[in-house]
Amino acid sequence: MLISTMNDIPGHEITEVLGEVFGLTVRSRNLGSQIGAGLKSLVGGELKGMTKNLAASRQEVIDRMVEEAQARGADAVIAFRFDTSEMGGNWTEICAYGTAVRTAPRR
Repeated sequence: MLISTMNDIPGHEITEVLGEVFGLTVRSRNLGSQIGAGLKSLVGGELKGMTKNLAASRQEVIDRMVEEAQARGADAVIAFRFDTSEMGGNWTEICAYGTAVRTAPRR
């Protein structure tokens, strides 16, 4: 699956637009992570556990978006974006979205 943040794909033409697709997850932070992050924030530096969790969450939502695009018969997703928001103080929503399309090589 080709994923592009652009609205087109160089060397390809879009032959069919199949619509918006997205992948979504809502994650809660565990108490241990919050305490560790709070202590680390006192001295500064990267919150490695939180970084690892965010990277895993982003990959999860991309995988879910790709599954939806493939189910629609797409071979690419254009205008790809991430969106995140805090929910309820301890929950983070992470969403990957874009437009599922079919493409063909330009001649």
